Amino acid sequence: MTLAERRRAMVRTILLDRSLEALPLFRLSDSADDGAITYAPAEGVRWRVLPAPGDRLPGTFDQDVYVELMHRWHDAGHPGDGVVHFTLHDFLRSMGRRADGRTYELLRGALARLERTTLESNGAYVSRGAALAGRFTVLSSIAIDRRRAGDRDQFPLFPALPAGEPGDARVIIGPEVRGNVAAGHNVTLSAVHYRALPSPVARRLYRLLEVAREGGMVAWRVPLERLAGQMPLAQRYPSHLQRVLQPAHEMLLTAGLVRLAAIKQVKRQWFAEYALAPRAP
Repeated sequence: MTLAERRRAMVRTILLDRSLEALPLFRLSDSADDGAITYAPAEGVRWRVLPAPGDRLPGTFDQDVYVELMHRWHDAGHPGDGVVHFTLHDFLRSMGRRADGRTYELLRGALARLERTTLESNGAYVSRGAALAGRFTVLSSIAIDRRRAGDRDQFPLFPALPAGEPGDARVIIGPEVRGNVAAGHNVTLSAVHYRALPSPVARRLYRLLEVAREGGMVAWRVPLERLAGQMPLAQRYPSHLQRVLQPAHEMLLTAGLVRLAAIKQVKRQWFAEYALAPRAP
């Protein structure tokens, strides 16, 4: 493979922390709900996502910001300090978002939430091979410089910005997250397929299916109640969950990411069943 071919392959690839991917983090709506997410995958094991005072939990936009940050860190060759540099304008365009005053503020808010939202593990999160009992954040720090002399001629185009400036960002991926990826405890996404999925639920389900793949599974059968907790979904009744998941299933089937996606009842318990397609190029 030539250098150019390796470069193109890297750009298409996103590596994510496998342990974090298996746990709920992003609400699949951008509501003002400020309550904590609690997930208990096994007896004596607990995971909580705690919003910063006065802020909401990370939501759908924040999910895409996180994935794009990890994409850029991977594209930069996984620098050991976890630093990722970008302009807000370029970042939004890479996400497929229009760059304007509103989306600049959305991006600033998402970055702040990823830095300030507390993730609390009592044996749920595996850090470099050991179950963690403690707290951490996705991002260690963020800094946005609004004083970009080279863009002064563009400032009048962004009247909605308080300072009228798009800004340069310097973000540091948290040591727990980058440590797992560096140690090979990761999942691999296709950037092209992730961005092509139009639903936040389908994008989250795609990420969970890749966790199953990394665990050596070609088929994944999971109790519907547990899947709802992992995603997380606010709905709890099987009929309500089916209505939320069915459109995402159709998207994953159309994209060729799964060969089967179904919800079935076995006796008195409901399950979601998936057959994974060969890994997307």
